[in-house]
Amino acid sequence: MDSNDRPLSHLVSQGWEVVGFSSGTDGHHGVSDNFLLRRQKAHKLVKVRRKVLGKGYVVTEMDI
Repeated sequence: MDSNDRPLSHLVSQGWEVVGFSSGTDGHHGVSDNFLLRRQKAHKLVKVRRKVLGKGYVVTEMDI
């Protein structure tokens, strides 16, 4: 299985820890799940939502 199929599992296996989660509507795109990750003193926000057309997910990562 490709790491793009399970982006959150891939990040956790790299040593990132999930410290927060929220879910909500994302305008016209539908529902998105947001994860706050931490590794040492670095933080990252990962936004995951289903693609509008086709299979799979759209993943957006943001360093905080």
